[in-house]
Amino acid sequence: MHVRTGGPDSAPLLLGLLDAAVARLAARGRTDQWGAQPWSQRPDAARRAARVTAENLVLVAEPERGGAPLGICVLADRAPGGLPPAGEPELFVRRTVTDPAHRGAGVGAALVAEARRRARERGIGLLRVDCYAGGDGRLAAQYERLGFTRTAAFTEDRPTGPWPGQLLELRTGRRSAV
Repeated sequence: MHVRTGGPDSAPLLLGLLDAAVARLAARGRTDQWGAQPWSQRPDAARRAARVTAENLVLVAEPERGGAPLGICVLADRAPGGLPPAGEPELFVRRTVTDPAHRGAGVGAALVAEARRRARERGIGLLRVDCYAGGDGRLAAQYERLGFTRTAAFTEDRPTGPWPGQLLELRTGRRSAV
């Protein structure tokens, strides 16, 4: 596979992969992370996807010989509101979503590796992500296998109830110029 830069035209891909991930989780009775409603059917979803893909760095994993995209990663220059600031330049993983048909094929690892490379290229020494920490904690553990370290647990109040989250960080191998 290879990873290319996406952009505003990646918004439909982002929504489609989020819909597939929600369907997969819901089919397994795991609606506590993202609920059961497809992202594309949520209020303002298309507008928000267009904004996030226009305002941030978008990475798209694709098969080497063409075909449907395998995954997407959206990187911002800072954490979303409500999370502690990094205190130094960072790239923040806003979304990483893999096509469920390609789970376990290294798509997420390739996207994180490219995010890390892009951060180093920019002289940024820190890559951070937040994720769902409930259930069995498998998502946070998956980020740890990719080299991230847990830094802070948090709970977000949502209409469906408390949502447990985990903030993680990864040093890119290059010191930030602060």
